[in-house]
Amino acid sequence: MSILSKIGLATVLIGVGILCTNAVQEPQKEDGVGTPEEVVTPDEKLEERLLNDYNVYALELPEAINFAGERVPLEDPDIRERMDRELLVNTYWQSNGLLVFKRANKFFPIIEPLLEQYGIPEDFKYLAIAESALQNNRSPAGAAGFWHFLKGTGREYGLEINDYVDERYNLELATKVAAEYLKASHKKFGSWTLAAAAYNAGNAGINKQLKKQQVDDYYDVLLNDETSRYVFRILAFKEILSNPKKYGFNFREQDLYNRVPTFKVKVDTAVTDFALFAKQFGINYKILKLHNPWLRDNYLKNASGKEYLIEIPEKGYYHTGQ
Repeated sequence: MSILSKIGLATVLIGVGILCTNAVQEPQKEDGVGTPEEVVTPDEKLEERLLNDYNVYALELPEAINFAGERVPLEDPDIRERMDRELLVNTYWQSNGLLVFKRANKFFPIIEPLLEQYGIPEDFKYLAIAESALQNNRSPAGAAGFWHFLKGTGREYGLEINDYVDERYNLELATKVAAEYLKASHKKFGSWTLAAAAYNAGNAGINKQLKKQQVDDYYDVLLNDETSRYVFRILAFKEILSNPKKYGFNFREQDLYNRVPTFKVKVDTAVTDFALFAKQFGINYKILKLHNPWLRDNYLKNASGKEYLIEIPEKGYYHTGQ
């Protein structure tokens, strides 16, 4: 073999060696056929996945939707836009949405039978979400509890509201009062949709605008921004909670909140110290207040001898560290 031939062969062998080394050292794509320029590092793959997993899409409105059996005129462009707005806002407020799903599993079983008992359509359970997101909270205007009653309205319907007891925070009692209020509104307007709007704006406020504008339907009357959005917010929650997968909410049964079983203790005397009272049942003051948020102080005067029902959790659900 000539010297030139030997040099050529050596060059080829060196080239093959370099290629083999590079093949071992260069990271490959998962399918094993990527070139170095196409290689994706783990960080880049994670970023790409995050971008692909989180996208914001325009939502397709349902073909038809109703509130308490009353049809929503989605063919009207104004109605479509208002529905679209609330559906978008509440679909992409994901943290609130997931919390609502979790709380609904805990509290709807209490609300639903009470609404049924008073002849109120089940769709009104979504009104409680629109009001408070199923929390015993307080609005800037001072409306309180799951159903956000003002003091005057609560007292008008028989709720006790003072420094020691505020029954707006008693879910069962407040749900019954909400049902009575809604039933009266429906009787006045002949429409569940208007009854829902009146829950927000008041019967007098809705009645005034209907007469002023010479209309008799929620979808035809011009109202303030809050009440104009109110029924559509309820409808949005109904649609989303009825179709979680459609709107991107993913959870397992074990992710949802559950109600702790309780029993009720009758009290018709003063209670000087609820912390001591709680210890009699193997719980602490915090747990007592979690189950009875309507008790507003750490003692109860009860000069009238009124009978109260205090909820006590069954044993084995809390570890109080007493």
